[in-house]
Amino acid sequence: MENDIAAQAFDLFVQGGQSNSDGTGFGDVERPYEPTEKVLYMLPGGGIEVAKERPWDGMTAGDLSLSFAEKYIADGLLAEGRKILILRGAVGGTGFLDGRWRPGDDLHANLMRMIKEALALNIENRPVVFLWHQGETDAGLKASYETHAKHLETLVGDVREACFTPSLPFICADFVQEWKAVEGTTFPLVERAMRNVCKADPFAKFVETDGLASNNQQYGGGDTIHFSRAALQQLGVRYFEAYKKIIR
Repeated sequence: MENDIAAQAFDLFVQGGQSNSDGTGFGDVERPYEPTEKVLYMLPGGGIEVAKERPWDGMTAGDLSLSFAEKYIADGLLAEGRKILILRGAVGGTGFLDGRWRPGDDLHANLMRMIKEALALNIENRPVVFLWHQGETDAGLKASYETHAKHLETLVGDVREACFTPSLPFICADFVQEWKAVEGTTFPLVERAMRNVCKADPFAKFVETDGLASNNQQYGGGDTIHFSRAALQQLGVRYFEAYKKIIR
């Protein structure tokens, strides 16, 4: 990787939410992600490095943004001479109601800072998408439909304003289906809020998660709330297909 990051032009992927966005999916995959100097991470605590799946207690944790980036490149959307910089703002176990993602909260402020820093690196840097997965925490805290919709709309607006891109595509997705079956009644209002926020926004899409396995379904252990590593790969591809529908 070149030492002078400021000399490089980046397409910026803003990534936020909680653990399924941060990447807490494990298990085997047919084709592990292969790191490339075309795809970099901006880390939440500072610093930039080549993007890669992370080691975690002897396992490897997936990341939906990596398969999204692979499809973005394969589809010819990354112009010659440019690279991808993924702004890694997601943190597991966080929501709006626990005081993490509202204006003035720490993760909201950190994401705004990362966007500002990424744009300041090079005048040619341009935001292209906001990837989000969150809602489990707020569902557990019994968020109302109106409250979750308002918070999500505010966040999307704040990210677009920080990016100076009113039409920045926003993509989020449903929860793990096995977790929904286990939880029963805690998630529907939050899910409906996410669906309707996306439906009302011409530059947003809601991604379905049918057929995507949990960690529990892939290798056991009882973890129903997180997509498996293989499922995160597939979810990133679904996010990209949704992205294409927004921009074309």
